[in-house]
Amino acid sequence: MKAFTFLLSGVALIGAAPPPAPVPNQPYAQLRQIVAPVSGAQMRKTVEKLVSFGTRHTLSSQTDPKRGIGAALNWTERQFKSFGLPTVRPCDTVTGRRVPNPTRVCDMVAIHRGTERPNDVVIIQGHIDSRVTDVMNFTSDAPGANDDGSGTAAVIEAARVLSKHKFPGTIVFAALSGEEQGLLGGKVLADYAKAQGWNVVTVLNNDIIGNSCGADGVCDDTHVRVLSEGPRSQGQGELAAQTHSLGGENDAPSRNISRFLDGLADNLNIGLDVRQIWRTDRWGRGGDHIPFLELGFPAARLSVAVENYDWQHQDLRTENGKVYGDTIDHMDFNYLEKVTKLNAAALAAIASAPPPPEPKAEGAVSTDTTLSWAAVPAATGGYVVRWRRTDSNQWQETLRVAAGETKAILPHVRVDDWVFGVSSVSKEGFESPVASAVPGGAFKPYVAPAKPQQ
Repeated sequence: MKAFTFLLSGVALIGAAPPPAPVPNQPYAQLRQIVAPVSGAQMRKTVEKLVSFGTRHTLSSQTDPKRGIGAALNWTERQFKSFGLPTVRPCDTVTGRRVPNPTRVCDMVAIHRGTERPNDVVIIQGHIDSRVTDVMNFTSDAPGANDDGSGTAAVIEAARVLSKHKFPGTIVFAALSGEEQGLLGGKVLADYAKAQGWNVVTVLNNDIIGNSCGADGVCDDTHVRVLSEGPRSQGQGELAAQTHSLGGENDAPSRNISRFLDGLADNLNIGLDVRQIWRTDRWGRGGDHIPFLELGFPAARLSVAVENYDWQHQDLRTENGKVYGDTIDHMDFNYLEKVTKLNAAALAAIASAPPPPEPKAEGAVSTDTTLSWAAVPAATGGYVVRWRRTDSNQWQETLRVAAGETKAILPHVRVDDWVFGVSSVSKEGFESPVASAVPGGAFKPYVAPAKPQQ
């Protein structure tokens, strides 16, 4: 078939047919319908049950049927199975600074297998373990209502709602242990994902997502923070010289997950906006997305807009009239419902979209830029090319590309002055997160090119 140049808004596209007409509202209407049953009242019941186990400290009992981490994990397993989901329990025996004796650390994981692309995986996770002031105290009551009963409740609620639907890709729902003892459960699941050979497209780590007011009286129930790394950490040593030359400091896959969630929240109309935080996590702190990042899997953390430090990592007490402790009465379940709807919509959207492509940009000493990528078989709805000025943090320009085409030429768009990316689109109009055409921008672990033999 004869190739031709298709002109749209001053941009040339080389292809065999004009790009398809966009269907921007269809996926969002469907997503709003899918997540409508997400219930704050249901999640209150879940948190009440989690709190009833007394403590969920990683070093607490694994065999007591009513108290401790083991009882909480077993109850979570029963919840997943009641939704008709198969479960696995990845475990590892750990010894470390916060685990003085060899301890079996286990996660409870449910898998909603994809109907078309079961190896393309999106993960939602929250940590089920809790703590008080002394991180080694595994006997005192540690309700952990918000940290991280809220994230665990979001995982279970997303499983309840999404298990009623089928998706092309696989959705994994995970309650992690060992976060407070050193991100241990995150590492267990990341290692499990690698061992299974999963193509992990996105990890949504939910940690402290259920309160809307801080100890200083500042309240915000209309924003959720999404924290994401800029340059990718995995492979950074090998990528440093390329990044220094070609850019990519603000374009790791995880940063594009953040942009994806921001746009999704705007289109869901649920009264929640994303506040993108350009850090891997909060100042000097960490979460269970980090072990995934260390293996090269794209991951971001969702957390409340305003943390209350009197209500996390605290013994239950009252001092000088001030109440300390992570109890359920401090939570805002209407807010948690909105954050969970955003999560559930993102899971459904990414599991319905093809994986992102791996674009390359060329155009040095040229007035034009050429974007190219390997075909993504499931991208039957085509691709979307996006670009933005190097000093802009959000995509500014877009161009739709026909299915089957793997190249776009942007005349009079100079590669020096812009950052470029490409997303994949399903036949139903579900669009993947954007993969940036920068060193390490691909949504998969970075593998350094083999060095030529001497």
